[in-house]
Amino acid sequence: MNIVESSAIGGDASSPPSSFPRRREPINSHVRTSCGSENMGPRLRGNDEEKRDSERKGRGPELITLGCRLNIAESETIRTLAHDQDDLIIVNSCAVTAEAVRQTRKAIRKAARARPDARIVVTGCAAQTEPQTFAAMPEVARVLGNADKQQAALFRFVPEPSADIRVSDIMALRETAPHLVSGFTDHARAFVEVQNGCDHRCTFCVIPYGRGNSRSVPAGAVIDRIAALVDLGYAEIVLTGVDLTSYGPDLPGAPSLGSLVERILRHVPGLKRLRLSSLDSVEIDDRLFDLLTGERRVMPHLHLSLQAGDDMILKRMKRRHSRAEAVAIVERLKAKRPDIAIGADLIAGFPTEDEAMFDNSLRLIDDCDIVFGHVFPYSPRAGTPAARMPQVDLATIRGRAKRLREAAERRQAAWERSLDGTIQNVLVERGGAGHAENFARVQLPDATGDMIGTVIRAQIDAGSGTLTGTMI
Repeated sequence: MNIVESSAIGGDASSPPSSFPRRREPINSHVRTSCGSENMGPRLRGNDEEKRDSERKGRGPELITLGCRLNIAESETIRTLAHDQDDLIIVNSCAVTAEAVRQTRKAIRKAARARPDARIVVTGCAAQTEPQTFAAMPEVARVLGNADKQQAALFRFVPEPSADIRVSDIMALRETAPHLVSGFTDHARAFVEVQNGCDHRCTFCVIPYGRGNSRSVPAGAVIDRIAALVDLGYAEIVLTGVDLTSYGPDLPGAPSLGSLVERILRHVPGLKRLRLSSLDSVEIDDRLFDLLTGERRVMPHLHLSLQAGDDMILKRMKRRHSRAEAVAIVERLKAKRPDIAIGADLIAGFPTEDEAMFDNSLRLIDDCDIVFGHVFPYSPRAGTPAARMPQVDLATIRGRAKRLREAAERRQAAWERSLDGTIQNVLVERGGAGHAENFARVQLPDATGDMIGTVIRAQIDAGSGTLTGTMI
């Protein structure tokens, strides 16, 4: 798949913009777009809007984040870079599926209706892979690629109009820098990027073209960042990356993810909880395995990038593990740490998938004890090999996705019932709830606002179908 590169009209793409255009209004005052949403065009500002703008002064940009934990981490960096831009709405997009791109467009239109005088900037993976899609939207003022969103100058603007698109060649990046932020708005845990990009080329995936090749943050910078966040009071840190288990080969000495985790735990003794985001099961080496199963500060919760449970489908996806290998790693993990909870990505209706192949994926939920199932109905992404394979019809895809979700929900419900009466350490979050070490979501009716971000012990009641914790 080719990356779209665009430089500014009248300027080089790597230089700061000479201006930042306001959102373009349609010529007609009442325009219906192709997806059926309606743009009412220019209108007079009311007192409520003026009050809302006044209330936003000094609060910085409004961030709308879609997609993965890495996007959450990067949105906080963007918030810092654009901290003085009160009239910006920045949409950090996702491109993992066609539905994710559709949701990005929907979020843009909704934001424009809520704040018609705001300037909307679109960035993230969908902006990187489909910049023209968003530049064509009248609501959008600027499109920034994944590398370009790290430049504070590109969030500034002066009077003279200029181009809409600033998307540089993501494949040219060979390193990634630590992102320094002072905290995470509305999050009780902190997300730290340690890796970006992906060197693998799964046949269904456009993410490498949105993120570039794999590159790692040096361990020293990661440790300094985590130590600073712990000093700010964060009890839980989540390590994030596009392909987290590929951490290290591009750094001097070729450290592994396991060695990074060891160094974090050794050099940041005040860190209470370390959680890892999505892992590729085939890259869990012995060092990392021992930490996942034997280190109590590493949370007993893993999200595995499995995608399917049929060997032929896995081969056509260009995945590097077999069904038997996926089941075996989960069995080994649970034998050493029985309380570990497993989540997984699963794709329904991949091209050529027949009923027997699908049944292998369906049974994988029980065979791997998947209690957090992230199910994606397959959607073809332009330029990928899978898009050229024989496709499964949409009704079948939707039906299979529904069956996968129902199976995962049944497994999760049974697992939650097994927690009844147990004592769990719960990180208190907003909304009177929190997450246990195994990532079970627990309602905390007695929690108060000053407890947010702290870890409390709670006895679990699963009788109502929802996990409720009584503080002890």
